[in-house]
Amino acid sequence: MDAVTPPKSILRLAGRAIGDYDMIRDGDRILVAVSGGKDSLTLLHVLLALRRRAPVRFGLGVFTFDPEIEGFEPAPLRDYVAALGLPMHYHAEPMIQRARDHMEEGGSFCAFCSRIKRGVMYRIARSHGYNVLALGQHLDDLAESFLMSAFDKGRLETMKAHYLNDAGDVRVIRPLVYVRERQTAAFAEAAGLPVVPDSCPACFRMPTRRAHMKALLAAEEKAQPRLFRSLLSAMRPLMGAPPRAEAGLRRSA
Repeated sequence: MDAVTPPKSILRLAGRAIGDYDMIRDGDRILVAVSGGKDSLTLLHVLLALRRRAPVRFGLGVFTFDPEIEGFEPAPLRDYVAALGLPMHYHAEPMIQRARDHMEEGGSFCAFCSRIKRGVMYRIARSHGYNVLALGQHLDDLAESFLMSAFDKGRLETMKAHYLNDAGDVRVIRPLVYVRERQTAAFAEAAGLPVVPDSCPACFRMPTRRAHMKALLAAEEKAQPRLFRSLLSAMRPLMGAPPRAEAGLRRSA
């Protein structure tokens, strides 16, 4: 099966982000986290398209985490990824039961699940020789995180575009940080991507703080069409310099 090429608008924005933050380097082996949602599937096809035309050579593999939650069935992604000719690393774990056994009372299930999943992804990356982990968060995700941090924590923070993990052996990249959610949704529908319904049913069962911020931003954007351009400008200093540049800054300090 041939990969579907995303529209030029998405490829241009992803390419710009990759260049701005030095995300992909010659010889990288990139593990793409694919949940089955529209964003991660879009990211997969963006990287496949860029690999065909990029001046640098890099490898790709796919990781899917199955939390074994009723209503969420990502297993069909195995055949889809295999048809694209990519290695697939699939990990299943009963997250609701694990949360009952180990999560602190009053804690966030989403945060607990994310922490466990990230640890598994790092382990898979190390054991199979991947030095880069690619995640599918987009500009809307960064804006929502920015508002939640400012409103709830009194801090100016958002997701990093590119950073080195605490262990110092895996770089984490987010090539879609300039791409809007509506763009990934339109591409996924037009291309007939195999989106897994409700990629996190446990979270969708109740309104979340992030959903509230999404609604707030949507309402504000109606009055201010350039809202996300302004937010990106405000967030740029928070999105981090590439790890290579950060190391240089530390040496010169």
